[in-house]
Amino acid sequence: MANVKVELNELFAVHPVTELPPDVLGELQSILRLHSITPQELLYKWESYSMKMGMDQASLDLGTARALKKDLQEMLERDSRGKAHIRSADKRGAFATPRAGKGDDVFGMLNGFVPNTPSQRPPTGASKRKAVFETPAQPKAAKANGTSSPSDARGVLGEETSGIRGVAFADRADPGHIVQTLNEHLEPFEAPMAPPAEPRLKLTAATDLKKFGYKPMAMHLSEASEVLDDRIDEFQNIIQEHHHLEDSAFGNASSQSTEETIAVGRIASDTLEGRLNAASLLLETSRRTGAGLRVPLKVDAVSHGFFPGQIVACKGINASGEYFAVSEVLEIPLLPPTVSLPSVLDAHNERLGVEEEGDASNPSCAMNVLLAAGPFTADDNLAFEPLHTLCEKAAESYADMLILVGPILDVEHPLLASGDFDLPDDGSIEPDKATLTDVFRILVGTPLRDLAQKVPSISITLIPSSRDILNKHVSWPQENFTGRKDLGLPKQAKMVTNPVNIALNEIVVGISAHDVLYDLRREELVVGRPKEDNIMARMPAHLIQQRHFYPLYPPVDRNVLPMTGTTGGIATGMPLDIGYMKLGEWFTSRPDMLITPSALAPFVKVVNGVIVINPGPLSKRRGAGTYSQFSVYPKKVTDQERDVERSRGARVGHDVFNRARIDIVKI
Repeated sequence: MANVKVELNELFAVHPVTELPPDVLGELQSILRLHSITPQELLYKWESYSMKMGMDQASLDLGTARALKKDLQEMLERDSRGKAHIRSADKRGAFATPRAGKGDDVFGMLNGFVPNTPSQRPPTGASKRKAVFETPAQPKAAKANGTSSPSDARGVLGEETSGIRGVAFADRADPGHIVQTLNEHLEPFEAPMAPPAEPRLKLTAATDLKKFGYKPMAMHLSEASEVLDDRIDEFQNIIQEHHHLEDSAFGNASSQSTEETIAVGRIASDTLEGRLNAASLLLETSRRTGAGLRVPLKVDAVSHGFFPGQIVACKGINASGEYFAVSEVLEIPLLPPTVSLPSVLDAHNERLGVEEEGDASNPSCAMNVLLAAGPFTADDNLAFEPLHTLCEKAAESYADMLILVGPILDVEHPLLASGDFDLPDDGSIEPDKATLTDVFRILVGTPLRDLAQKVPSISITLIPSSRDILNKHVSWPQENFTGRKDLGLPKQAKMVTNPVNIALNEIVVGISAHDVLYDLRREELVVGRPKEDNIMARMPAHLIQQRHFYPLYPPVDRNVLPMTGTTGGIATGMPLDIGYMKLGEWFTSRPDMLITPSALAPFVKVVNGVIVINPGPLSKRRGAGTYSQFSVYPKKVTDQERDVERSRGARVGHDVFNRARIDIVKI
């Protein structure tokens, strides 16, 4: 019992609090006993419940703990009722005696010829449509108790769910409160008296954006299989070179042999349903090394984290021909860090206003960047108040760059999905002829144009999401937004792809709009005790090791993702185009920063020399969210480094994790 209390405090207590209140701890222990689950599983259920309700995951108190307990109990009862209904139907079977309904027409023979006999004819098209679009009746549970959870746990716009009410943006708690800081010893950016006359930041794309203009939904199976095969073979070459192995050291994991061999392949599951577990773990080989066969893995002797699509190198034996017993999982080498010539760094420092050696530590010389991820407005309105407030913050601090990661116009927003909303007065359009492009121009373009007018030196970068209504490129990797003029964007706005690597002066930043951290956390199978216990550090480590923005394959089934606020309630999911997966790979070096927006709790961490940032959504479904602000100091270049460049052309590492202050801030 003491161990359970310690684990609950570690998982649920939010810094600076180290212990939960006794009443909250008692409720959590009660849930563990009732449902026979572990504290880690309870944390997953709490995170899922928080996302469903649009709450801050840090707001765990006695009331929310009881609401969670009630929600879990209702879900259990619904599952039990559904299973009982299926069992009763199976018992009746095909030999059950038909029962007469009203009018006693057992076999439908009368078919309306006798008065008061219901017709057995199939419904007409009109009646079908009426049934489909008819407003559903209020659930009995909701009628009996207005504060109970909806029967399908999806939530409808405007109704109360488990007693949790939406909070108006003007009434949000602790605006401007810093949730987490990296390198707190560094001073935040010091805004000047007036905006700079020239841009202090040079923005370049480290990704070939033209390659993303492929034709979506035109995937060929042969191309997809070649891409998947090539990835396994490329990693085998990388592992062989790193560990200095001979060709004879590698073998086919599916072939029976008593000799130890190394097999490189892709982790897969023996079933399309359910989560990966130790019993369903398979290794898929390439056609070159194993004829594309799959073999079960026995991983009792190792400690490692696995997920579908992961490329691994396993050392072991297949003595019986039935499974491959793994004795060791070989380390995959990391890409080298980014480097630059000292002369290039001097040019960037001069742009930031560094004139002397001591100026590099001046807060006014730091790069000032604001980062926010969608959604940008709550489910009950299209006012985009969080976006307006963010633009005001950028204007007040004379930001060098504003990065906006989609979704911007979210296909999962209830009002946008229904089309039932009013636009502000605008003389340039007729309300009955307004398009979604007009919606973007008025609701999103207006605050961005105002910001560009106040701070002409700013750069604004927009990254789309597969949930963005206006992006016609429906698959991932995804093409950038098009039509700057039609969208009403200022000339300072740059539209890039999803995913993308961009360079802010010398700093390389990798950005992907899809919530890969949530997908990884859901699909990961941890065997034994991994090297990294912190799940928020382990998930980004998988991305860095696999050298890819989305290494999972196949993607997570969208039916198991958290429900949306739309009528159907099913999430968009990951529309992966396998034939173009290579556009999501990292090729030459690790980025200095990795931006991975997620529905998980916002955080900033240094993982394998990379600053990983989850800014969280700017707006939650029923309340305000968070954003991130960077203050990146110039890189100090010594005379010795300049001399080495002149003699040998040597480059210098960026070490951004030592000179960047990153704040996660409540909007």
